[in-house]
Amino acid sequence: MMLRSSSTIAATSVGVCHTQRLWSHSVTLNYRLSQFAGNPLLSNSAFVKWKRNIGSSNKNNRFRMATKALAQPLQNADELIDSVETFIFDCDGVIWKGDSLIEGVPETLDMLRSKGKRLVFVTNNSTKSRKQYGKKFETLGLNVNAEEIFASSFAVAAYLKSIDFPKDKKVYVIGEDGILKELELAGYQYVGGPEDGGKKIELKPGFLMEHDEDVGAVVVGFDRYFNYYKVQYGTLCIRENPGCLFIATNRDAVTHLTDAQEWAGGGSMVGALVGSTQREPLVVGKPSTFMMDYLANEFGISKSQICMVGDRLDTDILFGQNGGCKTLLVLSGVTTLPVLQSPNNSIQPDFYTNKISDFLSLKAAAV
Repeated sequence: MMLRSSSTIAATSVGVCHTQRLWSHSVTLNYRLSQFAGNPLLSNSAFVKWKRNIGSSNKNNRFRMATKALAQPLQNADELIDSVETFIFDCDGVIWKGDSLIEGVPETLDMLRSKGKRLVFVTNNSTKSRKQYGKKFETLGLNVNAEEIFASSFAVAAYLKSIDFPKDKKVYVIGEDGILKELELAGYQYVGGPEDGGKKIELKPGFLMEHDEDVGAVVVGFDRYFNYYKVQYGTLCIRENPGCLFIATNRDAVTHLTDAQEWAGGGSMVGALVGSTQREPLVVGKPSTFMMDYLANEFGISKSQICMVGDRLDTDILFGQNGGCKTLLVLSGVTTLPVLQSPNNSIQPDFYTNKISDFLSLKAAAV
C-alpha cells in the first residue's frame, strides 16, 4: 500500500470524506512510528518523545478538522499582534520574491521588534545554510541574526542531534551546499551532494554498483544536480544498510527559481526515492512539527503564543496548525484568494491578508 504524507492528506479534495482523510493520516503516522520502533540508530528517549508529540498533533488535527471555521480577513492587526509573543515568518512569498524584497517588509519588522516581539524566519529551502541565508537578509537590507533563521538544511542537522545519531555513521546527501555546511558544523560525516551530480552509471552486463555500508542516513532535499546515480546510490543505502534512515527536508511540490513560473520542488526528488525504496521519509521541514518543537524548546515559549505567517496552505499554514499556533495567510506569494476560498481547500488559516505590511495599516478603527 502506498502511504500518503500528511501534507497530501491535508490537501485532499472535497470529494474525499473527513473520515477517509483521518484514517489515512493515522496510518501514515503509525508507519512513521514503526520506523522508529526497532531502528537501532534511534534512542528510546527520542522514540518516546516523538510518539508523544505525534499523538498530541494527531489529536489536535482531528479537533481542527471537525471545528475549523472559514478563514477571516485580518481586520484588527493590533489585536493579533498583542495576542502573541513570537511571529514565525516564511521567507519566499512573504519577505521576498526571488531576490526582490516585498514592499513594506522592513518597516513591518521594525514595528514588531519595537513592540518586543520575537521574530523567527523559517524556510523549507535547503540549498543554503543559516549563515548563507543571513547574507541574503543582509543583502536585502534586513537586520536578521543567524540564530533567528531556521532553514530545513539546519533542521536536518538538528534532528540528527536530537536522536543522538552516531558520529561514526555517515550521511548520504541528495541535495545542495546548505545541507553539507550544516552537517559539517554539527560534526557529521557526509558523502554525496553536488559533486555526485556529474557521476554517471555505465549500465553494462554484470555491472554492480557499490555503496558505503557506513551510511546511516540518506537525506533528500532540493537538488538541481539530481541524477540517476544519486537515486540508485540512495536507494541502495536505504534498502541494504541496516537501520538506515530516510530523511526529507520537505516535500514541496513546486518552488520559485524564477519569477516567471513555478518549478518542480524538492518533493519531486523525494518522490523518486519513495518510488524506488517503497518507504516514506521522515520530514523535518514544514509541515512537520519537528521545527516547531525545536523552536519552542530553543526559545522557551508556548506554542499558543506563536503566530505562523506564510503564503502556502499545505506547508506554512499546516505547519502552524500542527504546532497549535495561530496562523495568518498572506496573499503575496503562492496562494490566491480563489484558492483559499475554493471548496476543494480543506486548510483554513485563522486569518488572511494581502501582505505583512498590512500590520501597519489595519488598526482597530477598521473593524
